Amino acid sequence: MLKNERAIIKVPASSANIGPGFDSIGVALSRYLTLTVEIADEWLFVPQSKEVQTIPKGKDNLMYEVAQEVATSHKVNLPPATVYVKSDIPLARGLGSSASAIVAGIELANLLCELNLSLEEKLRIASVMEGHPDNVSPSLYGGIVVGYHHKDDTYITQVPHVDVDVVMVIPAYELKTTDARDVLPKELSYRAAVEVGAVGNMLVASLMRGDWSLVGTLMEKDLYHEPYRMRLVAELPVVREEAKRAGAYGVALSGAGPSILCLARKGEGQRIAEHLRTVVPHCEVDVLVIDRSGIQVEKEMITTCQS
Repeated sequence: MLKNERAIIKVPASSANIGPGFDSIGVALSRYLTLTVEIADEWLFVPQSKEVQTIPKGKDNLMYEVAQEVATSHKVNLPPATVYVKSDIPLARGLGSSASAIVAGIELANLLCELNLSLEEKLRIASVMEGHPDNVSPSLYGGIVVGYHHKDDTYITQVPHVDVDVVMVIPAYELKTTDARDVLPKELSYRAAVEVGAVGNMLVASLMRGDWSLVGTLMEKDLYHEPYRMRLVAELPVVREEAKRAGAYGVALSGAGPSILCLARKGEGQRIAEHLRTVVPHCEVDVLVIDRSGIQVEKEMITTCQS
């Protein structure tokens, strides 16, 4: 990246799990973390929206830490930059805010150090950092992605046909992923593991076929995390009942919560959202589009006006 260039990095939000697809299924959504990057003499992150007002402004920023780790692993120097940060992805709400920051940090290093990383290389780096691919893979690739992360390899497959509305219910409170993990059991019985594995397999098969009615049924049969996290998200049973009453295919926690994902027939999202706003008026209810593009990067020349 040249000193007279400006780069714009746009990373979509993501929702993970979709019920029993725990740590393996994610969907890219139409909220974005956007960075405008310019070469500078020292590192500075400049927040430009309310969602990122509290982010660290120097080298203690997660995006810098990720970028520096990538640069170090490739044995190159990371040049300093001024990074203007905008986001409408709420923090700690189950919409992949940390995963989008990791993806953005990898791209920072890729641009500033001219690493020319492939999408597959970025996926592997992000999955190693995040520990699983369910949030980072849709932010990179777009759409709905099924993934498996192993210490030696990371595998993903994109769902080919996605034609649904997404209604998100976003409570006002935060729920840290660590707190949501703490309520999970240390182990499952063999019988329970076999059952939930079968449900997850059928969920993937239904996604691949585009059988959204069956997807809706199966996404509500999770045994991995929702039964334990439901006590942390009081809105979940209410939203599930009322969204289904209004015609949604199915309802699931978004990631670790507290946001709630509702899938609906194309064109019915707004009607369902209007109903849910009367049911949970203390929550933000938004109809989102499934982002099909994943991370986007543009470069432009910096021009100076002369009088």
